[in-house]
Order: sequence, then structure tokens, then C-alpha cells
Amino acid sequence: MSDGNCQSDVLEPPCSKKIKKDDQNENGVAESVLELKDFVPCKILNNNTNRKTVCIQGNFKDKSGVALVILEKNAFKEDELDSKGYFSNESGLKTYFQNDIYGNFECYPNPSINGVKTTIIYPATEKHIAKFSQQEVHIIQETPECYEKLTLPHLEKEQFNLQWVYNILEGKSEQDRIVHNNKCDKEGFVLVPDLKWDGLTKETLYLLAIVRQRGIKSLRDLDATHLSLLKRIRDEGKKAIFDKYKVRGSQLRIYFHYQPSFYHLHIHFTYLRHEAPGIYAEKSHLLDTVINNIEMMSDYYKKATLPFTIREMDTLFNVYETNGYVQKIKSDDIELIDK
Repeated sequence: MSDGNCQSDVLEPPCSKKIKKDDQNENGVAESVLELKDFVPCKILNNNTNRKTVCIQGNFKDKSGVALVILEKNAFKEDELDSKGYFSNESGLKTYFQNDIYGNFECYPNPSINGVKTTIIYPATEKHIAKFSQQEVHIIQETPECYEKLTLPHLEKEQFNLQWVYNILEGKSEQDRIVHNNKCDKEGFVLVPDLKWDGLTKETLYLLAIVRQRGIKSLRDLDATHLSLLKRIRDEGKKAIFDKYKVRGSQLRIYFHYQPSFYHLHIHFTYLRHEAPGIYAEKSHLLDTVINNIEMMSDYYKKATLPFTIREMDTLFNVYETNGYVQKIKSDDIELIDK
């Protein structure tokens, strides 16, 4: 339990530990032991050639329930671009063609520097399947009235389970991954590598600051009473990242997503050189801009119209389409689009 003081711990990760045979981690939280050799693919949900990621739906042998496996090609690490890495004797080249001074090849480097980042979601729900499926996207202009009448009732009913967040905050999971830990009940937060980051490659640095205070769902809940919390996250987060990764605060993109992927307040920290998902105008809100807006008007985010993108398989899309906020396509229009 916290003593209420806003103390901070910067934790050094211990040696990695294997999951025990009883399928519980060292904190007593149940975890399934999964092997890719037991995964049976059944459907490709999304193959993103731009981000070099693919999401496959399937199941694990002798286990019930649907599983998702997300494979992502890693970014190049600058410290591997030398004679011990890609340019070592162990790297091979397959020639496609050569013409004058130009050559096209495929490189086969040492497997130790050619890993594929792998994320497994098991058991996966229909919400997970919708989230990772390729689909059409729309933009919604959410007024405060729309939020109260449409968005809020929906998210209170349909949001993702937050137990994984509470496991981190309560010290039950991912404790070896924590970069910074402020234990203050009111203004505390945990800084941890995002699920999309391997925690090692500086070029794709991506961390989340997850607040300890419960009940703050998103930007919509923020007002002047949260300014101290937001500034603490900004300042302590920058310092912790510089101390551990030597990335300066002026090289960090610090922002909220709206709508967020889960409704417990969190803030994204990414390296400016990394084009992370959701950094564009229709999705992200810079932390410094949010602080400035609240300083000008305490209830700014309760009065503002906020845009957000929504995909057609999202159940919230059905809510807005049914209430006339998304143009419906008639059958005649579909035929013209197909032609």
C-alpha cells in the first residue's frame, strides 16, 4: 500500500524469469504457457505492408478460445549496423539482379539480430478481433452532448477489461519492465514500455504513463484539479526516459489518444524519429497543449468538440451511424463504388 507520499522509484529490471509450471508468475497471477508451434492459423485479419505487421487469428492446440498472434518486423538498431551485425561473415546475400552500378539482393543476417516482435492475445474477445481487423475508417466530430448521450453510455457498457492495468499498478505483473514508479495515490503513475515496443530498440522508443488514480477515463474527465498530475507526469517522465535511454525531453512526443484504446487515463511517450501508430491530428493531443487549454479554461475538455476516428467493426460506430452521425451508403451507391 502507498503511504500517500509522492515518492518515485526508478527500477532496474531483474533477470528475466520463466513462468512456473503451475502457470502462475512470481506474483501469483495466472498466465498461460503458449508456444507458437501449437498455434493453428485460420484467418489473416490484417496485413499492413506499411508498418510491416500482420495479425493472424487462430487457436492453440488443446486450448479453448480464440487467439491472435501479431508479428512485426523490428526496426534496425544502429549498434548492429557494423562488422559484428549485418556486415559480419555470417550474413549472406541472394542476388536478384545486377545492372551496371546497381544491384538488388536479399540479405540473410545472423538470426540473433533478425528476430520478429511477437504479441499474443489469448483468449481474444470479439472486441480484440474487431480492433486488429482491417476495415474502413470514419471521423466523428464528438460534441459534449454526443459524448454524454452516445459515447459515455457505450464505453461504460462495452470497454475492454482493465484487469491488466490494475495488475501493473498493484505490483502483480510486469514489475521487471517498470521504468519509473511514483507511488503517490493522487498524483502517482507508472511508466512502462508500451506493448508495441520491445523495450530495447531506442529508434522505436514507446512508453506509457499509467496514472494510479482510478476513475479518470480520458481527456473528457480532465480539468484544473488534474494540472499538477499532468505536469508531474510530463516532468518526471522526461527525466526517467533521459536517465535510462538518453533521449532528451525535446525529442519526445508526449500525447493522449482520443478515443483511447482503454479507458483508464494514460499518456504516450514516443521518440520523435519514430512514426508510431495514432500520432496524427485526428487521434493525438499533445500533453503540453492539453495543459495549456486547461489553464485557459478549467473545463475546456468538457465543452470542446473533439474529433476521433472510428472503424466500421467497432460497436460505437453502429451507435453513431444509427443516430445519423455517419452517412449511410445506399445499395445504388455501393454499385457505383464497385464499378
